[in-house]
Amino acid sequence: MAISAKDVMALRQRTGVGMMECKAALQEAEGDTEAAVAILREKLKGDMDERTDRQAQEGVVAVARRPQAVAMIELHSETDFAARNDGFVAAAQQIADLAVEGSDGEQTATDAMAKIVDDLRITIKENISMGRTVKFSGGALGVYLHHNRQVGGLVAGEGDFSDELLTGLCQHVVAAVPPLMPEPLAVEESGLTADLVEQQKAGFVEEANASGKPESIIEKMVAGKLRRWLGEHTLMGQTYIRELDAKKPVRHYMSKGAVIKRFVRYQVGQ
Repeated sequence: MAISAKDVMALRQRTGVGMMECKAALQEAEGDTEAAVAILREKLKGDMDERTDRQAQEGVVAVARRPQAVAMIELHSETDFAARNDGFVAAAQQIADLAVEGSDGEQTATDAMAKIVDDLRITIKENISMGRTVKFSGGALGVYLHHNRQVGGLVAGEGDFSDELLTGLCQHVVAAVPPLMPEPLAVEESGLTADLVEQQKAGFVEEANASGKPESIIEKMVAGKLRRWLGEHTLMGQTYIRELDAKKPVRHYMSKGAVIKRFVRYQVGQ
């Protein structure tokens, strides 16, 4: 059947695919636009799957919030040019909006999420892929997305929290990386594995023994270094980034009975 230039142009504007590909899809679909879109999606998804050896290390982080839930996702691309595309950013937000309606914890991509990714592959023609996805719900929830869309953080707690503190804690999680300070490995010491703590302690013992000091001094040296290490590597023990000059730990700013249950940090490329 005859396919009009107007129909081809409309399909091209909708999909971003070249004119000849759009015309061929419309001819195969006998003029049915929706069927032509499905044909292009299937065809170009296959083409893109052949390019999965190209590493997708660029991309964006997106967050979504509802009254009792927060979610964060990563969407990967091959180039930062693609990641800055308005359509790419909007698609990432669509996926985050789907994630916040899904199940708690880490998620796998749903069919609806996969369709959004496939559509991006058609229009951008890069190896677009989903990264990590997580949702927290219930209790006190904080979310923060850095202005560059490259890094974001979520915090979930219980008890009395102001919105300002929740946002500040998320900003702390985002910013707490070397050289400013070590990345927090757990909320409290109890969240660290016994093996990791013993490994650190063994290293401090070896350093102290090399000093040649008396055993009583060595014990104090090891205890002090381990205490400092635990403070530097747990969220509650770190100096609160919003109040660095005060040099007080995060726990100092918590209300009585308030606790952080979990936190997560996403950064593109990590």
